[in-house]
Amino acid sequence: MSKRNADIEKWDVEDAQFWEQEGKHIANRNLWISIPSLLMGFAVWMMWGMITTQMQNLGFSFTVNQLFSLTALAGLAGATLRIPASFMIRIAGGRNTIFLTTALLMIPAAGTGIALMNPGTPLWVFQALALLSGIGGGNFACSMSNISTFYPSKQQGYALGMNAGLGNFGVTTMQIVIPLVMTVGIFGAIAGSPMELQSASGTLIGRIEAGTDTWIQNAGFIWLVFLIPLAFAGWFGMNNLRTITPNPGSSLAAFSKILGLYGVGMVTAIIGMLALGWLNMWIALPLTIVLTLVLLRLIPGDIKPNIQKQFAIFSNKHTWSMTILYILTFGSFIGFSAALPLSINVIFGNMMEATADGTLIRVANPEAPSALTWAWIGPFVGALIRPLGGWISDKVGGSIVTQIISAIMVVASIATGYVMMQAYNATDPNQFFWLFLLLFIVLFAASGIGNGSTFRSIGVIFDQQQKGPVLGWTSAVAAYGAFIAPRVMGEQIQAGTPELAMYGFAVFYTICLVINWWFYLRKSAYVKNP
Repeated sequence: MSKRNADIEKWDVEDAQFWEQEGKHIANRNLWISIPSLLMGFAVWMMWGMITTQMQNLGFSFTVNQLFSLTALAGLAGATLRIPASFMIRIAGGRNTIFLTTALLMIPAAGTGIALMNPGTPLWVFQALALLSGIGGGNFACSMSNISTFYPSKQQGYALGMNAGLGNFGVTTMQIVIPLVMTVGIFGAIAGSPMELQSASGTLIGRIEAGTDTWIQNAGFIWLVFLIPLAFAGWFGMNNLRTITPNPGSSLAAFSKILGLYGVGMVTAIIGMLALGWLNMWIALPLTIVLTLVLLRLIPGDIKPNIQKQFAIFSNKHTWSMTILYILTFGSFIGFSAALPLSINVIFGNMMEATADGTLIRVANPEAPSALTWAWIGPFVGALIRPLGGWISDKVGGSIVTQIISAIMVVASIATGYVMMQAYNATDPNQFFWLFLLLFIVLFAASGIGNGSTFRSIGVIFDQQQKGPVLGWTSAVAAYGAFIAPRVMGEQIQAGTPELAMYGFAVFYTICLVINWWFYLRKSAYVKNP
């Protein structure tokens, strides 16, 4: 093993001399390998929002609800996998974990490309691939847990903001890259033949008319171009910190631990998916979380005592308050990222038209804006501004920033709901599109800043041993936003009342305002403005 990727025995970043002479260089190298790896995780996890939109444009034989369910299933799996991923770093080591979890993304990327080559591929195949793409969502928890251990407390906002903020660009990258690569056969005969659009589509640079050839399979294959070199970079350029992971074992032993933990998450994600067919969503999701935690505690061998030790975070009230606040920020960002493309397609792709007897019916909108052209802007703004949120929070305190963005999100979500209602019931919905898009950009920007502020607070509130697991746990629960938002918005759009979804989010954001004030901003707060 070369010196660059050797396990590190001494690591004390709170020692200013050690940090300047040695720690900073190592930390930055690990950070800048971690960022693109996490970016690819987001891209593969969230690709179903764009893929399902194009599947609809190509006339795949699935209903709108089935297409929304693929996006929601990927969200469910990614969120559930974050729970075991929260504990990976202290069990298997950072280098081992980031390498393997990045390499595993090749499976859903290649599998999705193959499945999309045939429009007759059954729904269950796409469901299985959506489930596997959740690996990319799970990777966020281990990535953030890992990077938090490389930086001193005074730079937690910067480090976590950069890793998460630039990693979040995977959503925007995916929303720009997928429409573009579908326009040309970049992989030649290897990727199969194109299909013909039945409805107009688009890219970043404009509209694509019906009848145009499209290589939808490239939406999966393109990620292999990046994942293969990134896996090598992780293996040869990152480090395990023995102060955080005293006994990762051999590389193969560490890999088996990682696969075992993800195996537990996959099983409970499948159970959660089945439970959703029998139970209300608000019952099925907590049961999925609880079942995942129970099974993790039952894992035999040397993993068990390590996990039980990390379970101490659940006795800390701040774990629960920060979990709710991170649902506010990251849950909103990832949920809206997943739901927005298909929501644009459904709300603005149709319009009301009066029949001869005066009855209003929904018909196709021939001048509808393309989701593939516009949906990337909101996630781009949210990801771009996230490091700024961390930086500002390092200066003025995380909870003040969280309080301000929470208030903005209450107002913006109410306004967005009203505009969605107007557009859905309009004979010319296009007149509402720019206001609709602007309001969503405001929501994305506020949630992006809040992502940085809440992670800053976590970095200050918790010690070095608890910080990583708490970051992983809060991000896991918040990631269920990638399931909840498409499910709720899809159901309300189908019912003709899209505004109710946004009004419901506004109520939740108001509750978060109160929680943040009570714990961190009132006169006798538990921790004052962390």
